[in-house]
This record gives sequence, structure tokens and C-alpha cells, in this order.
Amino acid sequence: MQLLELIETTVVGLGYELVEFETSPRARMLRVFIDRPESEQAKKSGISVEDCAAVSSQLSRVFLVENVDYDRLEVSSPGLDRPLVKAADFRRFAGQEVQLKLRVPLGNQRNFSGLLEGLKDEAGVEMVCLRMNDTVHQFALENIDRARLVPKF
Repeated sequence: MQLLELIETTVVGLGYELVEFETSPRARMLRVFIDRPESEQAKKSGISVEDCAAVSSQLSRVFLVENVDYDRLEVSSPGLDRPLVKAADFRRFAGQEVQLKLRVPLGNQRNFSGLLEGLKDEAGVEMVCLRMNDTVHQFALENIDRARLVPKF
């Protein structure tokens, strides 16, 4: 089983959602970002220290059994500026302000921010809809390098 699959299976099995997973060179440090699934989001607040500790403890045991070699494991919440990674994230956070960075610039611009209108399918291509200054712009999902929520204070 691949490391990403192993982590995702464990995190989902504990009732959380795997948002993102990062490794350092040679996978010596593993960084796991977790969140509550959409169905749980309304019932409870964000991720607590206890949530992170529970996932960290379980992953440590799984890594021991599966003989995963690493030096350090970090488990944390995605933060207020949560990254949007999967297509489901773009649907889930529709109506919120986001910042996008494109892989391939559109004209001479690579960074965009606005109100996320969601995701729609156009001729088999998933398009992210972003409202900027009363105009809706569409970007191919596969052209989005990074997307993050803009925190409101």
C-alpha cells in the first residue's frame, strides 16, 4: 500500500478528512493536515489539539506495523487559510472568498482572488468558477496550482 493511501485510510477510519499530505526530502518528515468531514463540520468546531494527538498516535502505530521509516510526524489542522485540493473542496466551500494560483498564466496573470462560485462541468472538463468584480471567470481545475480560503477576522 502506498504511503498516501495508508495515511488516508487511517485518517478516514478515525472519522476525519485528509486535506493534504507533505513530505520532506527522502520522506524523513511527514506532515499531515486533517479536517472534519463536511457532514461533521456543522456539528462541531474545527480541529482540536486532541484530534491531532489521536490521529498522530494512530498513525504512529500504523507506521510501526507497516514498517514506514520516518523521523518526525506532524499532524495539524489546515488552518483558517485552508487549501482547496480536491474537486469536492471547490464544491464544499462555494460562497467563500479564495485565492488561486494557476500553473499556466492566463495572459500575464497567474494569481486571482474572488468569491468561489463552485465547480461546473463543461465538455468533460471541470471548471472552477470565481466571481471577481461582478464577473464570473472560469479556470480549468487541472490548471490550478494552489487554492486557499481567505480567512475572515
